[in-house]
Amino acid sequence: MQHALVICQVIAVIFLALHDWVPLGTLNNVTGLRAVDTRGKLLISTAVSTLPFAAVLFASILYMDDHYPVWLIWWLWATYIACAYGILRAWWIPYLGTPDPDRAARYLVRFAGTHGFLPVRNGIRPDSLHVAFHALVASILVMLAFRTFL
Repeated sequence: MQHALVICQVIAVIFLALHDWVPLGTLNNVTGLRAVDTRGKLLISTAVSTLPFAAVLFASILYMDDHYPVWLIWWLWATYIACAYGILRAWWIPYLGTPDPDRAARYLVRFAGTHGFLPVRNGIRPDSLHVAFHALVASILVMLAFRTFL
Protein backbone atom coordinates (compact mmCIF):
# COMPACT_ATOMS: atom_id res chain seq x y z
CA MET A 1 0.00 0.00 0.00
CA GLN A 2 2.85 2.38 0.85
CA HIS A 3 4.37 1.98 -2.62
CA ALA A 4 1.01 2.64 -4.28
CA LEU A 5 0.59 5.76 -2.14
CA VAL A 6 4.00 7.05 -3.25
CA ILE A 7 3.28 6.26 -6.91
CA CYS A 8 0.00 8.17 -6.72
CA GLN A 9 1.79 11.10 -5.10
CA VAL A 10 4.36 11.09 -7.92
CA ILE A 11 1.54 11.26 -10.47
CA ALA A 12 -0.10 14.11 -8.52
CA VAL A 13 3.13 16.12 -8.44
CA ILE A 14 3.70 15.55 -12.16
CA PHE A 15 0.13 16.67 -12.89
CA LEU A 16 0.45 19.80 -10.76
CA ALA A 17 3.82 20.73 -12.22
CA LEU A 18 3.05 20.16 -15.90
CA HIS A 19 -0.67 20.30 -16.73
CA ASP A 20 -0.66 24.06 -17.36
CA TRP A 21 2.56 23.97 -19.41
CA VAL A 22 2.73 20.88 -21.59
CA PRO A 23 0.18 20.62 -24.42
CA LEU A 24 -1.73 17.35 -24.12
CA GLY A 25 -4.05 17.56 -27.12
CA THR A 26 -7.67 17.82 -26.05
CA LEU A 27 -6.82 17.04 -22.42
CA ASN A 28 -5.73 20.63 -21.78
CA ASN A 29 -5.71 24.04 -23.46
CA VAL A 30 -2.39 25.79 -22.88
CA THR A 31 -3.35 28.61 -25.25
CA GLY A 32 -6.60 29.22 -23.38
CA LEU A 33 -4.74 29.34 -20.07
CA ARG A 34 -2.40 32.01 -21.40
CA ALA A 35 -5.36 34.02 -22.69
CA VAL A 36 -6.65 34.29 -19.11
CA ASP A 37 -3.43 34.25 -17.05
CA THR A 38 0.00 35.73 -17.72
CA ARG A 39 3.02 33.46 -17.92
CA GLY A 40 4.29 34.96 -14.63
CA LYS A 41 1.01 34.29 -12.84
CA LEU A 42 0.98 30.71 -14.14
CA LEU A 43 4.56 30.21 -13.00
CA ILE A 44 3.80 31.45 -9.48
CA SER A 45 0.55 29.44 -9.37
CA THR A 46 2.39 26.29 -10.49
CA ALA A 47 5.15 26.75 -7.92
CA VAL A 48 2.75 27.47 -5.05
CA SER A 49 0.50 24.53 -5.91
CA THR A 50 3.31 22.04 -6.61
CA LEU A 51 5.86 22.68 -3.85
CA PRO A 52 3.81 21.41 -0.85
CA PHE A 53 3.03 18.18 -2.69
CA ALA A 54 6.62 17.73 -3.84
CA ALA A 55 7.87 18.27 -0.27
CA VAL A 56 5.50 15.72 1.28
CA LEU A 57 6.31 13.31 -1.58
CA PHE A 58 10.03 13.65 -0.79
CA ALA A 59 9.37 12.86 2.89
CA SER A 60 7.17 9.90 1.86
CA ILE A 61 9.97 8.53 -0.31
CA LEU A 62 12.46 8.86 2.56
CA TYR A 63 10.26 6.65 4.74
CA MET A 64 8.82 4.44 1.98
CA ASP A 65 10.32 1.21 3.27
CA ASP A 66 9.84 2.08 6.95
CA HIS A 67 6.90 2.86 9.18
CA TYR A 68 5.70 6.40 8.45
CA PRO A 69 6.20 8.66 11.47
CA VAL A 70 3.09 10.30 12.91
CA TRP A 71 4.16 13.76 11.74
CA LEU A 72 4.34 12.51 8.13
CA ILE A 73 0.88 10.95 8.33
CA TRP A 74 -0.50 14.27 9.63
CA TRP A 75 1.34 16.18 6.91
CA LEU A 76 -0.06 13.88 4.21
CA TRP A 77 -3.58 14.26 5.61
CA ALA A 78 -3.28 18.06 5.82
CA THR A 79 -1.88 18.36 2.31
CA TYR A 80 -4.43 16.15 0.58
CA ILE A 81 -7.44 17.35 2.58
CA ALA A 82 -6.48 20.92 1.65
CA CYS A 83 -6.23 19.77 -1.96
CA ALA A 84 -9.65 18.08 -1.81
CA TYR A 85 -11.13 21.25 -0.31
CA GLY A 86 -9.62 23.29 -3.16
CA ILE A 87 -11.02 20.86 -5.71
CA LEU A 88 -14.49 21.12 -4.17
CA ARG A 89 -14.35 24.94 -4.11
CA ALA A 90 -12.90 25.31 -7.60
CA TRP A 91 -14.89 22.65 -9.43
CA TRP A 92 -17.63 20.72 -7.73
CA ILE A 93 -19.45 23.34 -5.64
CA PRO A 94 -19.82 25.69 -8.64
CA TYR A 95 -20.69 22.73 -10.87
CA LEU A 96 -23.22 20.96 -8.64
CA GLY A 97 -24.35 23.73 -6.31
CA THR A 98 -23.83 27.45 -6.09
CA PRO A 99 -23.26 29.03 -9.51
CA ASP A 100 -20.17 31.19 -9.94
CA PRO A 101 -20.62 33.16 -13.19
CA ASP A 102 -17.13 34.73 -13.03
CA ARG A 103 -15.47 31.33 -12.61
CA ALA A 104 -17.67 29.86 -15.36
CA ALA A 105 -16.63 32.64 -17.78
CA ARG A 106 -12.96 32.12 -16.92
CA TYR A 107 -13.21 28.33 -17.26
CA LEU A 108 -14.97 28.74 -20.62
CA VAL A 109 -11.75 30.29 -21.98
CA ARG A 110 -9.24 28.23 -19.97
CA PHE A 111 -10.74 24.86 -20.85
CA ALA A 112 -12.24 25.56 -24.29
CA GLY A 113 -11.98 22.53 -26.54
CA THR A 114 -10.84 20.16 -23.80
CA HIS A 115 -12.26 16.68 -23.56
CA GLY A 116 -15.06 16.16 -21.10
CA PHE A 117 -17.72 13.59 -20.53
CA LEU A 118 -19.92 15.42 -18.02
CA PRO A 119 -22.66 17.81 -19.13
CA VAL A 120 -22.35 21.56 -18.61
CA ARG A 121 -23.96 22.73 -15.37
CA ASN A 122 -23.96 26.29 -14.07
CA GLY A 123 -21.71 27.18 -17.03
CA ILE A 124 -18.99 24.71 -15.96
CA ARG A 125 -17.98 21.34 -17.35
CA PRO A 126 -15.17 19.57 -15.49
CA ASP A 127 -12.71 18.40 -18.14
CA SER A 128 -11.49 14.81 -18.20
CA LEU A 129 -7.92 15.62 -17.11
CA HIS A 130 -9.12 17.39 -13.96
CA VAL A 131 -11.70 14.69 -13.19
CA ALA A 132 -8.89 12.11 -13.39
CA PHE A 133 -6.79 14.24 -11.03
CA HIS A 134 -9.74 14.56 -8.63
CA ALA A 135 -10.15 10.77 -8.66
CA LEU A 136 -6.41 10.43 -7.96
CA VAL A 137 -6.68 12.73 -4.92
CA ALA A 138 -9.69 10.76 -3.67
CA SER A 139 -7.68 7.54 -4.10
CA ILE A 140 -4.78 9.00 -2.13
CA LEU A 141 -7.17 9.92 0.69
CA VAL A 142 -8.62 6.39 0.69
CA MET A 143 -5.12 4.88 0.83
CA LEU A 144 -4.24 7.26 3.66
CA ALA A 145 -7.34 6.14 5.53
CA PHE A 146 -6.34 2.49 5.15
CA ARG A 147 -2.76 3.37 6.12
CA THR A 148 -3.86 5.33 9.17
CA PHE A 149 -6.83 3.42 10.54
CA LEU A 150 -6.35 -0.21 9.50
